[in-house]
Amino acid sequence: MDGIGYLLSSLADLALPRTCMVCGRQLGVRESYLCIYCSADFPFTHFWDSPHNEMADRLNSLISRDMEESGGSLSYERYSGASALFFYRSGAGYRHIAQQLKYGKRVDAGRFFARLLAERIFQAEEFRSVDVVVPVPLHRRRRRERGYNQAEVIAEVLAASGGCRMAKDMLVRGRYTETQTKLSVDAKKANVRGAFRVAADKARKYSPSHILLVDDVFTTGATINACHHALRSFYGPRLLISAATLGFVGG
Repeated sequence: MDGIGYLLSSLADLALPRTCMVCGRQLGVRESYLCIYCSADFPFTHFWDSPHNEMADRLNSLISRDMEESGGSLSYERYSGASALFFYRSGAGYRHIAQQLKYGKRVDAGRFFARLLAERIFQAEEFRSVDVVVPVPLHRRRRRERGYNQAEVIAEVLAASGGCRMAKDMLVRGRYTETQTKLSVDAKKANVRGAFRVAADKARKYSPSHILLVDDVFTTGATINACHHALRSFYGPRLLISAATLGFVGG
């Protein structure tokens, strides 16, 4: 930042102080979204360093259970990679990152943290072959209420960073579902079962070899798994489908 830019930023901060998204401390001119203390303590998952991480294992366990419950009518031939930027814990201030994107209209922050995620996952071998990025869709009613889809904000950055096609219209949320926040694990699974379908006319525009499913936070994995189910039912068991989110509940 040059001298004029620094001066303008300083004046802007005096008029409208920016605060750390985690702790609320006023940010300095050279700080963005996080203060130096919260940035230094950022709870990176480092899942991109290991294909068999906690998030991937949890997702693949759900996929396996899905196939068992189908009585053999479903199959999937691949191990799905999965990664998240940071650990999302209810008692930690870092949860505000996802909450502000989802409820506070902080699209700018969503793009910033999505870039941090993109810088890491596309260095990992299991994500380099991604050619289509698909955000978890919102029901049209909820999108109208919120004004945007937070998963789409993240997906757009990942697609651009990874040189992939963005397919925001491939999946459709056909049923309005209760918010997942306060539901039990089993209730979450039941809540989203059958809620997603592939828009066949849109999906035929793509010939994906590796789809990256994107959402804001991975909790039980029920939502990602329901989307995964819809995609593999449409494209068949050989398509590789991975997942990426900003937050991961666990660790």
